[in-house]
Amino acid sequence: MAEKSKKKFKLMDAILGTVCLTLVCESVMPTAAIGNSQYFWWIFLLLCFCVPYGMITAELGTTYPSEGGMYDWVKRAFGPKWAGRVAWNYWVNFPLWIASLAVAVTDIVAGMFNIELSVIALLVLQLLYVWVVTLLSTQRIGESKYVVNLGTAFKVLLLLGIGCLGIYTVLKTGESANPITSFKDLLPDLSLNIDTGLPFISIILFNFMGFEVVGTWVDDMENPKKDIPKALIFGGLLMAIFYVLPATGFNIALSPDVVGNMDPENVVEVLKALFTAVGLSPATMQVIVVIAGFMFIYTFIANIASWSFGVNEVAKYAAEDGSMPKIFAKTNSEGVPATAAYINGIVASVIVVFGIIANLVSEDFGAGFALFFCLSWITLLVGYIPMFLAFLKLRKVDADKKRPYRMPVSGVMEKVAAIVPFVILIAGVVFTIFGDFSAEYLQDNIPLIAGVVLSFIIEEILVARIKTKKA
Repeated sequence: MAEKSKKKFKLMDAILGTVCLTLVCESVMPTAAIGNSQYFWWIFLLLCFCVPYGMITAELGTTYPSEGGMYDWVKRAFGPKWAGRVAWNYWVNFPLWIASLAVAVTDIVAGMFNIELSVIALLVLQLLYVWVVTLLSTQRIGESKYVVNLGTAFKVLLLLGIGCLGIYTVLKTGESANPITSFKDLLPDLSLNIDTGLPFISIILFNFMGFEVVGTWVDDMENPKKDIPKALIFGGLLMAIFYVLPATGFNIALSPDVVGNMDPENVVEVLKALFTAVGLSPATMQVIVVIAGFMFIYTFIANIASWSFGVNEVAKYAAEDGSMPKIFAKTNSEGVPATAAYINGIVASVIVVFGIIANLVSEDFGAGFALFFCLSWITLLVGYIPMFLAFLKLRKVDADKKRPYRMPVSGVMEKVAAIVPFVILIAGVVFTIFGDFSAEYLQDNIPLIAGVVLSFIIEEILVARIKTKKA
């Protein structure tokens, strides 16, 4: 019955789904805040991380098609304990991300209407978001593809619109907020400056994540062996364009201190600044800002809808394999790991309630979007680290296996293609957690560091329960 009810996911759906997975509107502004050096990082990380990452996941996904995805690849290479670590980090980032987007929703609503929401309003709106996306997560990707496709359309419209608006502003005024006067202006800041330096690597890396989720759609796709590589290639190219253009619009139209921080409410302020520069009347500007704000919120719903099936399927797969608690393995009548989705909703709800209470107790605690978002992307990036070494191991120990798609490298270049993104991931995680390594930075980021340590402790407790056996 479950097989008959599945809707087929066509190539265009997969391309749009790939774009929706990797295109995260809420991370564009922090990237733009880097300034002109962002162009170096985009080119460097596209070539040194995104391209090999996309090709590696395409090879692994078509060679070892499995709803376990990355978990299964790492288990084949390094055994169940390392796979268990992947499963934990891959899962735990998700309720953290849901919680961060719930906070983002209320920040944007407050900015749209220029109001301060009451504690009750914050609680209701954040929990409403959490449970809307949780219920969507109980459907197969083929069933929710219209939500995903519309979300992709909104993302493209918003980001292209912002980019074009910024460029138009510069053409109209003849001035750039961040002029490029020499090649030196494009060189990266290799310091540990938290505003413009190496800690920003992880933000761009987070923007690239999600290609391997496409591999979990195999049962919903008409021709996965041909369509998965195409979806990754075309989706990746579109993703790069849709990130760089709005970041460019922000960069040339507004100074970094205006683009500013990771507070989603700042999105509204940036939009108002752009519309003011264009010359719109306050009334017209307010209408457009409200419409754009609701479109942003809808993209947050589509983000979770596009990621949910992949994340929950990996959690279910790992639970059936003994690496995650058995409760994650339960499915509904459509074969969807709905119990994992409900657990995500419960955990995300606890996180947002904790955030609201923590900020009531002390505003200095900072339990808001930035904290939850940083914890989310750190745990996500950590989960990917073993995958690149697994690629090398599987090519060596499973050399005779037929590969419908094979990354066109071998020998030394094969190792370079895996080791370089592996090292970049580790650097991104370390710089995000520890920043400039100063005592002041560490003190200011105690909640973040404590969250990472707690996640590690839980992970190792779960891993210790896993029986060692051959993959």
